[in-house]
Amino acid sequence: METKKFFTVALAALLAAVVLPGTAAASGGCDVRVPGAQYQESACLADLTTTGTTASGHTVAADWAGLTSAGLPVPGPVPGVQVDGYFPDDSATNTNHGWNHDAQFVLRLPRHWNGGLVVGGSPGNRRQYANDRAIADQVLAEGYAFAATDKGNTGTSFSLDGKRPGDAIAEWNFRVTQLTLAAKAAAARFYGRPVTRTLAAGLSNGGYLVRWQLENRPALYDGGVDWEGTLWTQRDNLLTFLPSALRGSAVEAGFAPESEFLWPYHRDVYWELTQRIYREELDPGYRGNDADYDYASRPAAVHRAVDRIALTGRIGKPLITLHGTLDSLLPISRDSDVYDRMITAAGRGNLHRYYRIEGGNHVDALYDTYPDRLRPMGSCFRSAFTVLEGWLDGKRPPRSTTVSRPANGNLAAECSLG
Repeated sequence: METKKFFTVALAALLAAVVLPGTAAASGGCDVRVPGAQYQESACLADLTTTGTTASGHTVAADWAGLTSAGLPVPGPVPGVQVDGYFPDDSATNTNHGWNHDAQFVLRLPRHWNGGLVVGGSPGNRRQYANDRAIADQVLAEGYAFAATDKGNTGTSFSLDGKRPGDAIAEWNFRVTQLTLAAKAAAARFYGRPVTRTLAAGLSNGGYLVRWQLENRPALYDGGVDWEGTLWTQRDNLLTFLPSALRGSAVEAGFAPESEFLWPYHRDVYWELTQRIYREELDPGYRGNDADYDYASRPAAVHRAVDRIALTGRIGKPLITLHGTLDSLLPISRDSDVYDRMITAAGRGNLHRYYRIEGGNHVDALYDTYPDRLRPMGSCFRSAFTVLEGWLDGKRPPRSTTVSRPANGNLAAECSLG
């Protein structure tokens, strides 16, 4: 970890001293250098959105499968340069490109740049292209550069990366910081002018990363959008509520009774697996049944591991949080409702807007199965991103509220937050 701290400081110094020569962008060049990358490949593409990158082989659709509803609008072509590569790392869970190397990243630089950069980490335990459909398509169409990381480890055995409990998750935060610094420097050199606005954006574990960055590295960002971020505190975390759900007490775990029709699916696909893999990361010494797990009674070392990754609510830049009321993986009552109170208690309420999306669930693809009962979050993220832009430009954002589910309309494409 000391090496990683040194590398972060070195990147910061590089960013501060970056020289802006004649630009590759102006000459139509494709060569982009990402500081600190161990390996990288650049390509000029006719379209950086998922429509183009799917056809050209510059995304991996399996990384983002199931994260959006089928009706989420697709923008037109966005020409530019894509850089794929990886930073030095000693783990090999990410098999994209046949590299078998973690700390993989993607950086996309649109030809028509608005001066901004959006950075994120992958949701769940997915890889670097997981945000392509849900986030990258929109922000690239608006002229932002976009960068994403695999967080330094992937898959359901991510706990094997690191020496101490919590190391793998702690690396996630480091990798987002690392990529933000490197992407800023790369974009500034490519375009011949510095980045004027840097935004963090992510869903699920990616939302947690947004929260952590704005709490711990606020100088790097102008603001962020947190889409159902994972909450880690001593009282509220995955290990405190999922065992209740596994024992058949989903309401006790905090899940809304109205979401009961979703519980069998989540029990089969998410609850047991999620409890196990995070317990293996933070409490590898436990040998019992995960349904019987009692976080409060576990040794102090387990609680110290959670402290290493815990959130405080002390955000330093404007943050918009979205969370669905029918989220059946991260119950809103044990997650974003709590985080909103934490931010207020920390005296940072003026920097936060919180929109509770009625009918929203954690997995937007389920909207296609239950269009009469759910609401996709993707269109609400797009609205939140626009609201954040306006907020940073001096326009007061809508007050925090519960956003009602309309009885009709194109919910996959429309979402008004106020």
